[in-house]
Amino acid sequence: MSTERLYFDDPFLHRFTARVVAHGTWNGAASVVLDRTAFYPEAGGQMADHGVLGGLPVRDVQVDDAGTVHHLLDVGEAGALPAPGLTLDGVVEAERRRVHMSLHTGQHMLSRALLDIAGAATVSSRLGAVCTIDTDQDTLDEQRVAEAEAHVNATIDADLPIRAFFPTPEELAALPLRRAPKVTDHIRVIQVGDFDVSPCGGTHCTRTGQVGLVRVLGVERYKGKGRVLFSAGPRARKELWEEAGTLRALSRAFTCGPLEVPTVVDKLRRELAEAREALGAARAKRAEHTATELAATLDASANKHVVAVLEGAGPEELRAVAARLTSRPDAVVFLAGRTPEGLAVLIARGAASAFGCGAFLKRAAAASGGRGGGRPEHAEGRLPASTDWPALVASLPT
Repeated sequence: MSTERLYFDDPFLHRFTARVVAHGTWNGAASVVLDRTAFYPEAGGQMADHGVLGGLPVRDVQVDDAGTVHHLLDVGEAGALPAPGLTLDGVVEAERRRVHMSLHTGQHMLSRALLDIAGAATVSSRLGAVCTIDTDQDTLDEQRVAEAEAHVNATIDADLPIRAFFPTPEELAALPLRRAPKVTDHIRVIQVGDFDVSPCGGTHCTRTGQVGLVRVLGVERYKGKGRVLFSAGPRARKELWEEAGTLRALSRAFTCGPLEVPTVVDKLRRELAEAREALGAARAKRAEHTATELAATLDASANKHVVAVLEGAGPEELRAVAARLTSRPDAVVFLAGRTPEGLAVLIARGAASAFGCGAFLKRAAAASGGRGGGRPEHAEGRLPASTDWPALVASLPT
């Protein structure tokens, strides 16, 4: 049983009355079937309307192959669906509908512009939380996509009329359709001025000016083809306001104008790179100094072992010190660096030593409740900050 679709004639219709003609099921869930509805069911890449029907929230709307529209309701404590024969008041969530109208009409217009300007035909589209247009092109030229975006927005500014209608077979045959219909009868067409003509059953704006704007968010490759990510209408406007707010907050933090933020960020990046370079040089100098001091201890050691805790040293500095010390063939170094994250530890040996660094660190980690391991010649790990590293090393057989 096909359900009469009231939104075909008026996409701005948000309130209606209808009679329950049956109960149905959709993917195992009970549904209400009406004689007519203003709720749009998910189809053609467009998400379903939400709202209220007979005082109950409408959580989803779907349509089957017979054209029957299934309204899935949250019955809550009521526990039962409205009975067949009842007349119900329906209210479509206007804000959600308006967002979907702008996105869908914007998609039609962007698909036309991509075809005309970039030679990219639309294969499929999705109008969800992220809106996409998948094309038949392997790659998309971003400059061409930008030109298509600009052309769409110029067409929006022109405020062209948009007509939704069911042409006769003769009229349909004469129309310059952008793509072939997916159905064979009762074909509905959306005509955007003299700009685009496409078969579609979705809810659309009635003038291009109602779309507001279309904004390309990015171009990428998806499954080997070019994909365009976009936004339109109220959603695009909300995104722009949020981004503008973030930019203004940054400009206040940097005490500059909003358009000067990129320049300030570039300057900070350069300063950060210079600071990192200077820090690296300072760490290298400290590592050299530390290694020189520890080398004296190592040379005086009978077993050529040295144990040390370097305050504030991370894994990178420990490696630098160990590399200098293990240039001595018989050396074995047990280094630790105390940081807020815990105790970074490193054990390494010289080329002539047979000491098992990885095995020793596993025993140390097990004894202290830390973690770590590695190869016989080099091992690293992290132990609890309270670990007494010299005492731990002394307590384990070497």
